[in-house]
Amino acid sequence: MTDPTPLVPVLSARAGGKCELCGGDAELGALAVPPVTAADADRAVLVCGVCRHQIEGSQPLDPKHWFCLQQAAWSEVPAVQVVSWRLLQKLGGEGWARELLDQVYLDEAVLAWAETGTEAAEPELRVVDANGAVLATGDSVTLIKDLDVKGTSFTAKRGTVVKNIRLGDDPDLIEGRVNGIEIFLKTCFLKKVG
Repeated sequence: MTDPTPLVPVLSARAGGKCELCGGDAELGALAVPPVTAADADRAVLVCGVCRHQIEGSQPLDPKHWFCLQQAAWSEVPAVQVVSWRLLQKLGGEGWARELLDQVYLDEAVLAWAETGTEAAEPELRVVDANGAVLATGDSVTLIKDLDVKGTSFTAKRGTVVKNIRLGDDPDLIEGRVNGIEIFLKTCFLKKVG
C-alpha cells in the first residue's frame, strides 16, 4: 500500500524532505508498513520512487542501492527499522546484509512487527556458481579447475560434470557425486551446465 496522501506532509517534515531509506528526494511518497488498519504516520515511511519500486516488486532488489540500509537500519523511527529489517532479510544472500542484520537490535515490539507477514525469519539461501548463476538442487555443474579430493587417491578433473547436485546450509558448498563418491564442492570452482 503506497502513498496515503494525507501522510506525505507529516512524513516529509519528519524526514527533512528526503527518503527515509536512501536519502533520495525524487518521487517522494508515503509507504504504509503492513500490517496497517488505518493511515498512520507511525506505520509509514517516506520513500523515493527507486526504493518504492523495489520494495513493491515492480523492479528487482538492487543490492548496491540497498547499501543505504547501513544507515537506515539505525533510525530511531520504528517503521524505518521494520522496513530496513525486512529488506535485510530479503538481501540475506549478500554478506554485508547478513552482517548488518546480526548487528541491528530491535526491541521486542518492533521485532514482532517486522516478523509479522514475513514467510520466515530466515533469509533465503542463494547459492551461485563462479559466474554468478543461481544454483538449485538437481542442477548439473562442471568443474572449472582440477581439484584434489581429500581422503581419496584421485583428482577431480577440470571439465567433469557433476549431475543432480544438492544444496546444504552453506551457500559456498554443494554436495555431489564424483567417481562414485559423495563429496562437497566449493561453488567458486563450479560452472552451471545449461
